[in-house]
Amino acid sequence: MTRTALDRIRASAGIAALALQQIEDELSADTLNARQLADLLRELHHAAHPRDGVVGFLAQLLTVAAGRAERLAPGRDGDACGPLHEAAAHLTDTAGLCIHRATRALDPEGERS
Repeated sequence: MTRTALDRIRASAGIAALALQQIEDELSADTLNARQLADLLRELHHAAHPRDGVVGFLAQLLTVAAGRAERLAPGRDGDACGPLHEAAAHLTDTAGLCIHRATRALDPEGERS
């Protein structure tokens, strides 16, 4: 990886961190009610389309990294790619399910609309 590519990745990660900070600020707002919190959580994880939420995007990045690790070290029995695939699956499955359950508890009617 060239220095320029690493610089671009660092800049992109910085932008993502700023965006996540904005989401955190919105989640911390004293004026947020249960339905609004559920709506914000649905932006983090879309139950119907898991790849569309923030959690899904992060899982996709890990999946791409796993694919690259597999191509770089094909004879290592998944030492690098396996944990990355597992992390992506945990995000979409375990974390996604927990977020979905929380949104249903906060706004049961929102699931039907």
